[in-house]
Amino acid sequence: MDKELLKASRIALKDCLKLRQEESLLIVTDTKLREIGAALRAAALELGNDPVCIAMEVRSRDGAEPPEAVASAMRHSAVVVAPTARSLTHTAARRAACAAGARVATMPGIRRETMIRCLNADYYAIAERTKQMTDLLTAGSLLRVTTSAGTDITLPIEGIKAIASTGLIHEPGSFGNLPSGEAYLMPVEGASEGVFVVDGSMAGIGNLAGKRAITIRVEKGLAVEIRGGAAAKTLREKLEPLGAKAFNIAEFGIGTNDAARITGSILEDEKVMGTIHIALGNNMSMGGTVDVPVHLDGIVKNPTVELDGKKIMDRGKLLIG
Repeated sequence: MDKELLKASRIALKDCLKLRQEESLLIVTDTKLREIGAALRAAALELGNDPVCIAMEVRSRDGAEPPEAVASAMRHSAVVVAPTARSLTHTAARRAACAAGARVATMPGIRRETMIRCLNADYYAIAERTKQMTDLLTAGSLLRVTTSAGTDITLPIEGIKAIASTGLIHEPGSFGNLPSGEAYLMPVEGASEGVFVVDGSMAGIGNLAGKRAITIRVEKGLAVEIRGGAAAKTLREKLEPLGAKAFNIAEFGIGTNDAARITGSILEDEKVMGTIHIALGNNMSMGGTVDVPVHLDGIVKNPTVELDGKKIMDRGKLLIG
C-alpha cells in the first residue's frame, strides 16, 4: 500500500469525517478510481472500522445518478465516501443519503497527488477562512466579478444562504468535497447578467493552460453564448443534448484552500485560493429548482470580486481575515 496515500486516507476518515469504529462506512468508487477506494478501505480497517466497498461503472457525466443499489446503500450508511471519476455531489442519491442522516464526502476525479497535497492542509485554518467568506456572501445582495481577461458579470444573491465547504464533515446529514475549501451559493435564478471568461479549467474538459479560454455570455440567468476554441465546442456538446436547463447559472463559489493548485481536476481546481468558479446546470443541492443531470464548474483566475460595491477579492487576493 502507498504510504503517503494511506496517510491522506487516514486524515480524510479520522479528522475530516470523524469516523468511529462502530459506524457503518460505505466507500463508493468506480473502475477508474479503485486505487483511492482501496487506500480508504485500508485506512478504515486500520482505524478498527468494518467498511463496505462498492465499485460501479463510471457514470456518463458529472451529476448522473448511481445505480439504485448504490443509492440504497448510501441511504443506509452513517458515513459515505465517494472517490469516483464523475461527481455524485449534485445527485438525488447524495441528497437522499444526507436526508437519512449520512455524512457524505464526495471526491470526484480525485488524483493521488491532489489527495496527498490537499488533505495535508490545515483544515481548521481553511474552515475559519471559509466561514468568514460564507457569512459575507449570505449577508450580501449583489456580486460583480471582473477580470483583465474580459469577465464582467453581475450575480444577484439577496436572500440566498451560502454554504461553507470546510472539509470538516462532522454533523449528521452534512456533506462536502474532500479535499475541500470553498464558500459557494446559487445566484438568484434567472437574474445573472454579463460575461465570464473561464481561463483556469473547466469540469469535464480539464486544464485550459495554453489553450483558448471559454467565453460565456449570460442573459437572464442562462448561458446564451459559449465561444472560444475546441474547449468551448466540447462544452456546448456536453450541454446541448440536455436542453435549456443545462445552461442555467447554477453556482458561484470562491476557493479558500491555500494548498490547492490548478491541475485540470475540478475537485482541486475549484478550491484554489485566489480563484472563483461559476457552474452551469443543476442547483438542487443549493436550494434551487433546476433539476438536470449535469453540473459543470468553470474556474476564473485572478478575479476582482465586489459584494454590494465593496471589494472582497482584488485580482485574486482575498481581502478578509
